Amino acid sequence: MIYLTLGSITIILGVPFDPFDEDQTLLIGALVATTIVEPEHHTQRWAYGTVLVATGVALGVSGAPAPLYGIYQTEWHLSPLTTTLVFAVYAVAALGAVLVSGRVSDVVGRKPVMIGAFATMIAGLAAFLIADSVAMLLLARALHGAAVGATVVAGAAALLDLRPERGARSGQLSGVAFNVGIAIAVLGTAVLAQYAPAPLRTPYVVIAVLCVAAAAAILFLNEPHTARTKARIRIAKPAVPAEIRADFWFSAIGVMAAWSVLGVLLSLYPSLAAAKTGVHNLVFGGAVVAGTALAGATAQLFATGIRARKAAIIGDLGMAAALVLTLPALATKNWLVVLVAGLVLGATFGLGFGGSLRHLSEVVPADRRGETMSAYYLLAYSAMALPTIAAGWAATEWGLTTVFPWFVVIVALACIGAALLGIRGARVAAKIA
Repeated sequence: MIYLTLGSITIILGVPFDPFDEDQTLLIGALVATTIVEPEHHTQRWAYGTVLVATGVALGVSGAPAPLYGIYQTEWHLSPLTTTLVFAVYAVAALGAVLVSGRVSDVVGRKPVMIGAFATMIAGLAAFLIADSVAMLLLARALHGAAVGATVVAGAAALLDLRPERGARSGQLSGVAFNVGIAIAVLGTAVLAQYAPAPLRTPYVVIAVLCVAAAAAILFLNEPHTARTKARIRIAKPAVPAEIRADFWFSAIGVMAAWSVLGVLLSLYPSLAAAKTGVHNLVFGGAVVAGTALAGATAQLFATGIRARKAAIIGDLGMAAALVLTLPALATKNWLVVLVAGLVLGATFGLGFGGSLRHLSEVVPADRRGETMSAYYLLAYSAMALPTIAAGWAATEWGLTTVFPWFVVIVALACIGAALLGIRGARVAAKIA
């Protein structure tokens, strides 16, 4: 028998090998030459890590303005409603990109979509640099929303192309990159805005340099998606298969509660924490958000051994409790207590979000993934935008200090509702088994 190893693939030719057989020698020579002349994209060992880092950079861009909203509010005399609208337009644009970019990347490839996304990201940073009105802020955030949404979808698809056998692990690492990117960007922006000149300009210049570096790295990638389809580019139609509807709503309500917390955390919470503690150094507000995000990343990274449904239920219940605990934490006016409360909230957020996404990924039929995930992200981004706008409007009318406890109670109830759906689903699954 002939055993021919090409990369990680062993070919077995079911004939005796005769070194004097010219046909066999030519066949083996052609196969070996093919692997040398036309290497697969998998030979780029750094490709997988590059895509993960690029995704983290993009998601960092989404959270970078968070420490600066307080400056905009003070210097431009913005209301909380205006601040949340600036934040929410990002979510709307990201949703639109999520619904189309997957199909686009199937047709034209992952690289072109990601390069275009980073070009759009840099354009958004340029808009922030020259911004002198709320309209410019809205434009900048819309560009970033579209860019980040496209990067998330095309990047996730590229990771599956590069390592199709590690789908669950790729999803987990993407969630970690999501949180780490936000943590680094938020804390870095806060430090630059506090101590560097031109606080509304310098952070965006530094982030633009990182985006250019990430885009340059992507340019050197071989296209991961070699089996591109020839089809019309269209918006993915959200739909949920009837057989997984209960599982879907368990995951969807959990992520809606988690992302509504994320929306307020990135837009209003730093200002509230500073007002309550009397610590107006921007690094403190950035540390609160960054600590929350890093705790979420850590929880997702080490939750692999916990079954997805169980992790989501624990995370949902924990998030409800952690949200309620932020109220007495803020009441202490102690910056350390507020920071610890953020870490607890972040850890439970990571369990709830990561577990919900893992659970849905496990139950969704392979041929219905596109439309199901479209429905999932439609609800997720809506939950990021709409409650944030509602909280901003209410804070404008009655004050953030008055409104925040009500927001906490409503979202905590949603978290408990998601956990109850998960517990009920687990009991049904046990009876069927």
